[in-house]
Amino acid sequence: MMEFLLDPNVAYVLLVTGFVIAVLALISPGTGFLEVIGLFILFLAGYAMFRLPIQIWALVLIVLSIIPFVISLRIVKHWGLLLLSLVGLIIGTIFLFPAENGSPAIHPVLAVVVSFSALMVLWIIGRRSMEAVSQKPAFDLERLVGQTGEARADFKDEGTVYVMGEEWTARTSHPVHQGSHVKVTGREGLVLLVEEVKTVDELSDSANKPESNE
Repeated sequence: MMEFLLDPNVAYVLLVTGFVIAVLALISPGTGFLEVIGLFILFLAGYAMFRLPIQIWALVLIVLSIIPFVISLRIVKHWGLLLLSLVGLIIGTIFLFPAENGSPAIHPVLAVVVSFSALMVLWIIGRRSMEAVSQKPAFDLERLVGQTGEARADFKDEGTVYVMGEEWTARTSHPVHQGSHVKVTGREGLVLLVEEVKTVDELSDSANKPESNE
């Protein structure tokens, strides 16, 4: 039933497809659908590779081709290293599975098309991931410390406050009343540490209130 997997061309396409999907799943984790599909395809490819003869030197060449590819990700527009990785990957792929007569079992055109497509997809994903990691955050969270805002509701331990034009999750050690002014005294990740403060007007109103006679 699974004899079609023993075709070197099928095994190669499954291996590359499963690897690319696995990389996509690692970079953008979500519902787990990509992870399951990637693992299933890699399982099928692993079954085929276990049953098929492999030329070790070609496998080593494929692995070594990863080195210039990784370096090219760190050096902007270094197409020479990327081309070197592509050539090594294509040659290693073509001769990975030997045919019975000793000739390459994987069609050269298929090796070129699949290797080039997979390498370009991984290179684009890798470059964008590195740019996202190195990019400075658009908003400096440290600026929040010392700012004043407004409590959206009564809360004692954790609630929501409006600071610098956005709503934030806040934590306090003393009760805070809805509509009161709060000051950010620190933060724990994206959670602000606040305390209720009184404005000049509130202090003035409090001082002008007549004392009740008991």
